[in-house]
Amino acid sequence: MTLAMEHHFDQAVESQMRNFFRTLGEKDRRRYAAIEARKLPFGGIRYIAKVLGCCENTIASGIKELESLADGDPLEGRQRVEGGGRPKKN
Repeated sequence: MTLAMEHHFDQAVESQMRNFFRTLGEKDRRRYAAIEARKLPFGGIRYIAKVLGCCENTIASGIKELESLADGDPLEGRQRVEGGGRPKKN
């Protein structure tokens, strides 16, 4: 028996969410997934990760980024954080 009630969007909405999610850049994907997860009660992060096909840690990072937006966007104008991505060949 689970304590959390299952909250699901209908299949049409889930499909629209996935299609929109695929059009976004990396930073916006994290933040969109975080917003959708925060709309739901307990278990929202796991459910949205399953619907969108992303990692729960990605959503957790998005939540942290959204919370820090009150101080200004630390990633404004950047797609990746400084030093992120594949290492450069020497």
